[in-house]
Amino acid sequence: MERFYTIRFKRRTAQRFKQFSKKVGRTYSLTLDTVMDFFEWHGFNPGDRFEKSIYREILKNRKRTEASIAIIRDIEVTQTRPTNAILHALLEQKVKHERPMRVMKKKIKEQPEIEITVPKIRYERLTDKMERLKRESQYVVENVTLKKPSFGKPYLKLEITEGELENYKRTLRNL
Repeated sequence: MERFYTIRFKRRTAQRFKQFSKKVGRTYSLTLDTVMDFFEWHGFNPGDRFEKSIYREILKNRKRTEASIAIIRDIEVTQTRPTNAILHALLEQKVKHERPMRVMKKKIKEQPEIEITVPKIRYERLTDKMERLKRESQYVVENVTLKKPSFGKPYLKLEITEGELENYKRTLRNL
């Protein structure tokens, strides 16, 4: 059991503390301990201007936040992106042909190339689109004429209707 010690306060301050203590803690001692712990933990000095202390705390937290963000970005660059690229390559059956980063002196056994297959329906659709695009492009190129005015630079003139131009644009967008 701890012993009590007497501190003298002005009547108005003591009454204010009693009201505050009812909101915060069970006893006056616990309330006073909680208040002192708060100031010590956050590094606030009751004698200083409160804005300065809060500003220092914000700056300290900002540095911690920026450090956390830097760590997360580093994890993303070094771990997440390469892993996602590998998974994407495996799932899409895409193989990137790049030069090896290191040149090894030992002979490496040649591995058979991976054959990428495309479904027949997709292949046929792609060839149809390519043929359609070739026809449209050929039509546009055939309807371009070179104009050489007597004054100024020569220019190209496209001799198709607005509807044909809109149709060509739509075809390009749909590919």
